[in-house]
Amino acid sequence: MTQDTPTATFRRFTDVQADEPYLIEGLPGHGLVASIATDLVTRQLELEHHGSIVSDEFPSVAPFKDGRVQDLVRVYAGEEPPVLTLQSDVPLPGRAFEPLANCVLEDLAAEFEFAIFLTGAPAGSEEEIGEVFGVATTDEVEAELREADIRIADGFGLIGGVTGALVSACNQAGVPASVLVVKANPYLPDPTAAQSVIENALEPLVDFDIDTTELEEQADEIRKQMEEISKHYQQMMASEGQDPPEEPSGPTMFQ
Repeated sequence: MTQDTPTATFRRFTDVQADEPYLIEGLPGHGLVASIATDLVTRQLELEHHGSIVSDEFPSVAPFKDGRVQDLVRVYAGEEPPVLTLQSDVPLPGRAFEPLANCVLEDLAAEFEFAIFLTGAPAGSEEEIGEVFGVATTDEVEAELREADIRIADGFGLIGGVTGALVSACNQAGVPASVLVVKANPYLPDPTAAQSVIENALEPLVDFDIDTTELEEQADEIRKQMEEISKHYQQMMASEGQDPPEEPSGPTMFQ
């Protein structure tokens, strides 16, 4: 690896002794489905801040929550149930995909047994919103998806953006992985789709219980909050003369 090759580094804060944990990816994408679903999982399971991934290729922003600055890309972990989650507060630019994927494989892959990637795909109609399909990297992973009653995607499709980069890296490295694709609102953050992917795919696959009531009761509030974060970030990048990452609605294609 040359000096000019972009890199990312995992800074570990805690030790986790979980037995064969799942990694659940929750990076911003279409409908912000992955972000909304994974944030709820992290909070309800009271996962601990296990570490952060840092890179010069990540946007130069400082997220904060409840008055405290936090790292942009974070990993949370718990032992009962054995789960790791990967989260970011804003979309990552394309130049960050490769170093992030390399970091996940080199520094995190030894800590999980199975990676689950979440992504939204534009729904063609209101009736399609919440439909979930699974894509697997191996026969064994496909068998787990079928055992969890997750419909296997048929026909041809493409998974792009950061999710596509991560699952492609796992596939090439022989790391067991699946992608849960959920049909979501083509234009807005979609808590309803996030609720569906939790109830109809994550819960049976990982074997945990998540109360998704707030996604239903607070859908408008969650959508508004997500839109405000996105708008603020776009304005911040523009004021600094930087091109912001592509809108979350764009990077993933699936059909």
